[in-house]
Order: sequence, then structure tokens, then C-alpha cells
Amino acid sequence: MRKFALLIAMISVVVLAKLVVIGPWSGAEQEKFMPVLKAFEEKYGIKVEYRAYRSEDLSKILPAQLNAKRAPGDVIFMWAWFIQDQAKKGNVVDLTGIINEEDYVPGALDAVKVGNKIYGIAYTGKVKPGFWYRKSFFEKHGLKVPRTWYEFKALLENIKHIPGIKAPIASGDGVGWPLSDVTEHFLITFGGPYVQKDLIEGNLKWESNTVRYAMGKLVELLKKGYFGEPTEWTMALKQWWNGDYALYFMGSWITGMVDDPKDLGVFTLPGAKGVVFGIDYAFIPKYSKHIEEAKKLIKFLATEGQIIQVKQGGHMATYKNVSLNDYPPVDREVAKLLRGMKALPDLDDSVGGIFQKTFWDQLKLLWVDPDRLDEVLKVLDEKMEE
Repeated sequence: MRKFALLIAMISVVVLAKLVVIGPWSGAEQEKFMPVLKAFEEKYGIKVEYRAYRSEDLSKILPAQLNAKRAPGDVIFMWAWFIQDQAKKGNVVDLTGIINEEDYVPGALDAVKVGNKIYGIAYTGKVKPGFWYRKSFFEKHGLKVPRTWYEFKALLENIKHIPGIKAPIASGDGVGWPLSDVTEHFLITFGGPYVQKDLIEGNLKWESNTVRYAMGKLVELLKKGYFGEPTEWTMALKQWWNGDYALYFMGSWITGMVDDPKDLGVFTLPGAKGVVFGIDYAFIPKYSKHIEEAKKLIKFLATEGQIIQVKQGGHMATYKNVSLNDYPPVDREVAKLLRGMKALPDLDDSVGGIFQKTFWDQLKLLWVDPDRLDEVLKVLDEKMEE
């Protein structure tokens, strides 16, 4: 009888020690995430099962389950605004004290805080760091990375006169988001990192002097013909790589879309103090049956797990203790730019709705007719108020 009781106890421990992680990655991305979970299992002896769900699907499923005090997983990756919203409803475990906010890229945890309490972790993510260039192109034409705004304009003027160049900067387009990315970079650089947050929250008008000044810098370059005509972004990528353009503003995922990543270089606009960082966030549902084990896993993901993840390539860490040497060479260039930068949310994605589509359409108009800046800013203010 005692042996039977002991067996039952051992089985119970095994059941208690198994965690379910729900995340958005499948295919190749999932393969790069699994080594992180394996390392956790080996360190703590706690089994982990991974289930892939699109965030869009989770947004429809999770609210009802959480309201019913049920948890489909013990650690769930989800949008920051969703975590914050559910935290306000009392459905998320408070992680304050489990992780140290000072150990992360400034601003990385802002989106999952309610007051002074932290309800989610910032894992790794993708960034939109700046202007990409081919090192071989710069070397061939004796070009150098600019350190000031005036050097940047001088660089564009030099590039404009290189034979075969259509324009210095490729203008990626599609539904409109590549144009919005470069526009946000100008807003952040010349308006300051907090302009992004103030615009998202509606605390700053598009027609304000701050925004008008930042947008004016972009318009100045548009009027001089430094940007090419808006072209479907993957086609623009090919044209840029082939030498039709010298610079291309794009996210860090570009490293996996070119023939020779080692030939890539990247720089921000001189003076930039923040970059848009698409961070993957995770939380623990209050109704998990294994909260203490889940806390161990979520702390592991927030810290040493990030080191394992970035080594797989294609991810940028939010955890400051990840060394530049932990990155593959092609990602290391991007990681260098993040040092000292404030992590910021994507503006049009954060606002969403009718504003997002209007923002994209108005930027297409601005690229064609830069003199209509006043009209564009007025329309954006009107849509923010709807």
C-alpha cells in the first residue's frame, strides 16, 4: 500500500510539473524557439508542451476562457494591449519583483504595466532600426555612414549623382506600411521618443509645431527627389539590392531576405534616441494550475532564454545582459544600434482602425505631392478624433 501511495505521489508531481506554452510561432520560427524550452526543461526538470496559435485567433478565444476562470496555457504569448486589458480585469498574474525593469531596454515593459505593477514579460522581437545599405556599394563609391543631419543630406546628394541610381532611397510600398515606418522614424528622431506615445494616446495633435517640424524634415527630402517612387516593398527590395537605390528603410527581417547578409550595413537617422520595436510579450493567466512553475519559466524566458533565442538568428533581445557576441554577425549590426535606444510601439498598428488606413493613404499622397503637408496633417487630426 505504501508503494502504491508513493507511486501516486510521483505521478502527481509529474503532472504538476508539466507546463503548456502558447505562442505565435510555427514552422521555421517554432524550430528556433524549441531550443529555449528544451534548455529550461534540462535546467529545472519541468516538462513543457508548446502549442502554436495565431494571436488573432487567441484574441477571440481567450477572453471567454479567462472570464470563465479557465487557462488554456500556463505561459501565453500575446499582444501587450491584450495583457494590459486582462490585467485590469484581474485575470493576469502580477510579475512585479520576478523581473527587474532596469534590466531591459528602456520602455520595453511600459506596454504591460498597470500603474507600477508589471503583468507581462518582454521577450525578444523585431525592430525597425533605420536605413540599410550594401557595404560593397558604399566601399565602391567611397561613401560613409553619416554622423549628423547635414552629413546625411550630403550623402543623399552624392548618391543622387551616381550613374544608374534612380534615387538615393527606395520607397517600399504595398498597403502603405513601409512608408509609415520611415515616417515614424523621422517623427521619433526630430520630435523625440515621447512624440510616438503622445500621438498614439491622442495627447499631441498632428498639426502641432513639434510634429510639423519633424514631418518638415521628411518633406525636405521628398522635395529634393531623394526618395524613389513608392514601389511594392519586395520589388523595391530587389531593386535596392541590385543597385537602383542605395538606401532602404526596413525592419530587421530584411537580414533573411537578401543573398548575402554579410554585405548588409544599417544606420539610424543621426540623433535618433528611439526605435520601433515589435516585442513579443508573454503572461501567466491567473487560473493556471502551475503558477509557481510558470513563474520559473517566464523568468527564464525573460532572461537567459533570450540569449538562447538570439543565437538562433532573426531576433533582437530586450534583456540588456544579452551580449553582442551572442548574436550572429548579421544581427549584431542591428543590436549595436539598440544600445541606449528607447523601445517604442508601432504608431499606426497601435492606433489601428480607420486611422491606420487613412495614415497610409495620406503618406502616399505626401510622397507624390510634398507641398500638401498641411492638408495631410489636418486629415490625420480629424481621423484621430473619430
